[in-house]
Amino acid sequence: MNKLENATEHTAPGQAAPGQTGVESSPIRELVAAHSSGAEWLARYSSSLIGVFGTPQRVLVRGAGCLVWDADGKEYLDLLGGIAVNALGHAHPFVTSVISSQLATLGHVSNFFTSPTQIALAEKLLAVTNAPTGSKVFFANSGTEANEAAFKLARRNTGTEGKPRTKIIALEGAFHGRTMGALALTAKEAYRTPFEPLPAGVVHVPFGDVDALLNAIDESVAAVFLEPIQGEAGVRPLPAGYLQAAREATSKAGALLILDEVQTGIGRTGKWLASEDAGIVPDAITLAKGLGGGFPVGALITFGELASSLLTAGQHGTTFGGNPVATAAALATLHTLEHQHVLENVREVGEHLRLALAGVEGVTEVRGEGLLIGFDLDADVAPALVTAGLENGFIVNSPGPRTIRLAPPLILTVEQADRFIKALPVLLTIAKDAQ
Repeated sequence: MNKLENATEHTAPGQAAPGQTGVESSPIRELVAAHSSGAEWLARYSSSLIGVFGTPQRVLVRGAGCLVWDADGKEYLDLLGGIAVNALGHAHPFVTSVISSQLATLGHVSNFFTSPTQIALAEKLLAVTNAPTGSKVFFANSGTEANEAAFKLARRNTGTEGKPRTKIIALEGAFHGRTMGALALTAKEAYRTPFEPLPAGVVHVPFGDVDALLNAIDESVAAVFLEPIQGEAGVRPLPAGYLQAAREATSKAGALLILDEVQTGIGRTGKWLASEDAGIVPDAITLAKGLGGGFPVGALITFGELASSLLTAGQHGTTFGGNPVATAAALATLHTLEHQHVLENVREVGEHLRLALAGVEGVTEVRGEGLLIGFDLDADVAPALVTAGLENGFIVNSPGPRTIRLAPPLILTVEQADRFIKALPVLLTIAKDAQ
């Protein structure tokens, strides 16, 4: 058995068998009609949900560890983890029990009140991120909401009447979310164009070009937003020394340095933060995705008293952010990551997987850190490979025509990684034959 406790992949007591929803209440069971096939569910989906996601690839009904099952009973090795969300896999017993216990005790209190879990989680995040004295936390419900809060934080760095700070810098290839403020920071034109005019003042500079960044930073810049590794752009790490240069330049100009670690934080790279090795203290970071182990929660952490004083009472808020259940789920996730050798597993399995991928014929480049991995193919067959993977029991993602992204649960084993490596040459052949 894997050394990671509670990372079981069998049907636990009270869990549904493959092909079932796991819903035990009979009125709800009638509503979800557990006997329906995937095709029947998808027909109902297309007639009832707004089509912003297109047609779903499968109807998933159950998960355990790194495995999921669809409505037709087919099993898949989940190498995407809900896009880096399911840090501890699916139906983790400890996280599930904590969520259930908290919900049975106190579920929601609004932001007129607080709860012990909210305060304890804020303290824990300040501790694991080595935040200096005076640092604070704001809780949201998602990554894009955390970045919206960070956008407003940047707007509060106003400068002076004679020298106002009106610009915000982000990078080409950046993805910071799809709500209007976060979308202004996101670079992809296909996402931006239908919703223009977006909030003004955002300038995108070339990815990884230190000189371009330094030339863009002056006293009119309120903040610089950076992802240590761009996930949506194909898992592209910033070059060595880039974050240090950005920190020096922003400090000199009086601009904030805000790091978007929504995808890269909370153990994804084998560290609490992907930016740890840079040896810098940013003004703020944003977190979400893996923080709740599958339960929606996001966070903005401001570092030091100056950044933490920019947003004051009434200038931002949320109804659900920091609720007792979400913060309990995050505490359970952090506890498991910290005490069950998960970060060590991420480093070991991630290195094994990257080395193995580099030896597969047809793979031209492998990038990433820990269990956030992107690899390029020698032909524009990545979407076809995703389809071939599904047909053969693997869930992966293609952020580009030649690029595959892997962001599996952090409890992935070497044996599971090797299952994919063994299948990959066949999947590549199928994908190329389908073109």
